Amino acid sequence: MRAYVAVGTNLGDRWGHLAHAARALRTEPRVAVLRGSRVFDTAPVGPPQPRYLNAVLELEAELPAPALLEALQRVERTCGRRRTGVRWAARTLDLDLLLLGDQVIRTPELLVPHPGLITRRFVLAPLAELCPDQVVPGTGQTVARLLAAAPPGDVVPIGVYPM
Repeated sequence: MRAYVAVGTNLGDRWGHLAHAARALRTEPRVAVLRGSRVFDTAPVGPPQPRYLNAVLELEAELPAPALLEALQRVERTCGRRRTGVRWAARTLDLDLLLLGDQVIRTPELLVPHPGLITRRFVLAPLAELCPDQVVPGTGQTVARLLAAAPPGDVVPIGVYPM
């Protein structure tokens, strides 16, 4: 099943963390990394902190959603991610499952489509490069249309994803 994962980093070797995410996901059983969007330099959300590098990876995943979430969190940990309980805290690597086919998932552990997807330009801009015509389940809107309607933001393309 096609999956789209937001990749963000604002601590340490940001470019290295992006590359690590793609490499580590390639080693996960039943997960294939198909391609990545461009990388965007973006302003942080939340408390004062360094700027982010954001991108989206397109995956083919033959895993149920909970197993895919577990794989994403495992990759975050291998990159030094520590969950502090502080919302929107700075991080070495953040992997968010944005879309998983046309599934709508609402559990305490996982929300798909990702709840911030429809308003966050730093997610929509890279996602629109990979699947502009994808209808986001529950919205009736394509990714491109959601991007066009998203609030303005400080989102600047700066390079190719380091696959």
